[in-house]
Amino acid sequence: MTLVAAPARLSTAAATFEADFAARLHWSADTDAAIEQRVADILADVQKRGDAAVLEYTARFDGLSAPNMAALELTQADFKAAFDAIPQAQRDALQAAAKRVRSYHEAQKKASGESWSYRDEDGTLLGQKVTPLDRVGIYVPGGKAAYPSSLLMNAIPAHVAGVQEIIMVVPTPVRGSVATGGTGEGTSTKGERNELVLAAAYVAGVTRAFTIGGAQAVAALAYGTATVPKVDKITGPGNAYVASAKKRVFGTVGIDMIAGPSEILVLADGTTPPDWVAMDLFSQAEHDELAQSILLCPDAAYLDAVQREIDRLLPTMPRAEIIAKSLTGRGALILTKDMEEACAISNRIAPEHLEVSSTSPHRWEPLLRHAGAIFLGAYTSESLGDYCAGPNHVLPTSGTARFSSPLGVYDFQKRSSLIEVSEAGAQVLGTIAAELAYGEGLQAHAQAAEMRLTTPVKPR
Repeated sequence: MTLVAAPARLSTAAATFEADFAARLHWSADTDAAIEQRVADILADVQKRGDAAVLEYTARFDGLSAPNMAALELTQADFKAAFDAIPQAQRDALQAAAKRVRSYHEAQKKASGESWSYRDEDGTLLGQKVTPLDRVGIYVPGGKAAYPSSLLMNAIPAHVAGVQEIIMVVPTPVRGSVATGGTGEGTSTKGERNELVLAAAYVAGVTRAFTIGGAQAVAALAYGTATVPKVDKITGPGNAYVASAKKRVFGTVGIDMIAGPSEILVLADGTTPPDWVAMDLFSQAEHDELAQSILLCPDAAYLDAVQREIDRLLPTMPRAEIIAKSLTGRGALILTKDMEEACAISNRIAPEHLEVSSTSPHRWEPLLRHAGAIFLGAYTSESLGDYCAGPNHVLPTSGTARFSSPLGVYDFQKRSSLIEVSEAGAQVLGTIAAELAYGEGLQAHAQAAEMRLTTPVKPR
């Protein structure tokens, strides 16, 4: 059977555009009730029984039978051995990507992650003290997919921020286990490890790592067990069970975000080779059937050309079936009145990845307010950002770029306000504070301020 990838063809001039546009964007973030209940049970069990529960769930879901948690821990020697075992080209690529990611986040820390203070006219010191988190947990997917690039993007900014301990959890399921889409009959004392992921852990400087995954891994990091240290924050992508678990442990620990399906939005002026744009749309569609790829352009003939390239290139793709389902179910080629209107629609979508495929991208960039990452110019493919450009590829999805930011050094830091009031400053601030405190009926607040005054305020 011939696969067909048929993104919706929309036009902003059509009377039905708003309804058609809304229908194409709609994605339900509702989680299956059965998953939610199962995750709640797993979290409670791990919190109660610790290592024993983690071992039990690892055997049940990953098919990985271990006598104790020590058997599930990866060592620095494991990381180094994996790094040495992979091809030289992969070693060079990991190190080059890590260097660029580190350089970017060092610049980010310098610009927005340093402590600061000043003294006002009364000599009072005011400022902010920026300190790193002590220990963070990084979830790295395993089983059906492995993402060494994601490990770099999570671990390196944590290191740059000054985090001392980075605990990685990465499932290494046995083929045929539930985690690999099997029946659960496959069991072994050794799971399938991805050498590139372990090599990335070596390059990124992971402190400790455990071959556990799913909700049980999130629970172990959030609550701590006899073996797995309790962390301050959990970052990194995962399946529906992992996402649900992260939502439920938020408050006990911090989390980065709850990510939806991957997205790309391309703003094109019609000057980029259409096969380049078609492949950029594929780059997100190949993630999964719910990924969204949208092209906005004021040139109808160019949209036709991109569709022809989609048709031509699709059969060459190993993940053609997934791409076809994604583009047909959630993709769109939208004809706009002009590039200004395309930018306005982009702001409404607030996409995860936004490509400005134009000969004059800096003309349009000032009009773009909401996006996880903006890729300027025809040569700036989104895939470069995923792996090695430097900025973080952990980005807000599902319109949350309207109020959220990419993962960064700041996610691994916290800020404390600094206040040192001088005697002269106490005379100014104390009068103000006491006046307001009496107005709120908080006598102790008012009197604590008045005790530092040369001339106390009279109670009212």
